[in-house]
Amino acid sequence: MNGHSYNIIEVKVMVTKFPNEDILFKMRDMLSIVSDITRLKIMFTLLDDNQNEKCVSEIVEATGASQSLVSHQLKTLKDFDLVSVRRDGKKVYYALKDDHVRQLISVALEHAMEEE
Repeated sequence: MNGHSYNIIEVKVMVTKFPNEDILFKMRDMLSIVSDITRLKIMFTLLDDNQNEKCVSEIVEATGASQSLVSHQLKTLKDFDLVSVRRDGKKVYYALKDDHVRQLISVALEHAMEEE
């Protein structure tokens, strides 16, 4: 265990700090959802600091994916509460749901870019 030796009491204390199983399953599902390359590209497009929300055509242009694929992936992201939706007439705008989602993507990027 990472060079540490733990006694049974310390292990029990660590286990009691775990979130309940429902939260762990939700975390697993969320991390699974963001593991798709197209969804990551969409989320990076929405991470743009200059514009908080984008319509589907802007996301299609930025990702290079088809409109049907982007729309399908946006629905998946919305279903998992990772993006928000705003309608303005016939246009639909998408944004990352909140700062937690922004931080998740930013931290994952920073970690992936670290040199070992």
